[in-house]
Amino acid sequence: MTVHHFTVDVEEYFHPTALAAYYPMAEWGTLKRRTPRVIPRLLEFVGEHGVKGTFFVLGWLAAHERAMVRSISDAGHEIASHGYEHELVGKLGPDGFRESVKRARGVLQDITGQAVRGYRAPSFSIVPGLEWAFDILLDEGYTYDASLFPITQHPTYGYPAVGRDPTWVERPTGRLAEFPSTTARVMGTLLPASGGAYFRILPYALMRAGLRQAEGRGASGVFYIHPWELDDWVPEVDAPRLQMIRTFAGRRRTWSRMRRMFREFRFGPMGEGLAMMEAKGGV
Repeated sequence: MTVHHFTVDVEEYFHPTALAAYYPMAEWGTLKRRTPRVIPRLLEFVGEHGVKGTFFVLGWLAAHERAMVRSISDAGHEIASHGYEHELVGKLGPDGFRESVKRARGVLQDITGQAVRGYRAPSFSIVPGLEWAFDILLDEGYTYDASLFPITQHPTYGYPAVGRDPTWVERPTGRLAEFPSTTARVMGTLLPASGGAYFRILPYALMRAGLRQAEGRGASGVFYIHPWELDDWVPEVDAPRLQMIRTFAGRRRTWSRMRRMFREFRFGPMGEGLAMMEAKGGV
């Protein structure tokens, strides 16, 4: 039976790119943090379903909530990097990106005492033209990435050329395992079907189709979620209604949908998928 990958982007409600203009980083330390309230419930929930996953933790949040990160690791889940400050890769540039992934990896490894091998860019922001990011990840000790979304519909991200299934990104300095976010082909069109707002707002059947199609190809799919999508609290922020809908709508059904998903599919961390790719010799 195919084992898919359950992943969590561990960040706060004030970190999503859609709300970044309303929450400057200089003010983050003054804001109430909600993630430490959500993570214990999530760990209990996935434990009840026998699920282990990969938690891509934002370095800034890890530095402020070290005990929370340890609790995730102690529960047997894989800790990976979400960068340090939740900035788009293109805005960081090569030097800023290197500092971000290096700093985040250092914080996470110091907390857990374990090597951090994986990375996911905020808002899937490794896009065509930013391939230098792969070289920096390799140089900084990462062995896999989960930043590419093989779609064309989104205005700010998408990397169609990567294909739909886990693969190797070959670079002059080595190779990096890539785990693209899951898509579903519906009436000839490739649609995002991996998690986040797509999971909360669109029909559950779309995500299920994406995972079933991956199984049909003999490949593992990828599911992702954020702690703020599992919370019942909404911040008071003067953001446009469309951005608030995009970020918070549909959360009441997230837990029940995940319960259904765990009954229908098997999940494991990306580290296990990486081991399988390495065992196959890069095929």
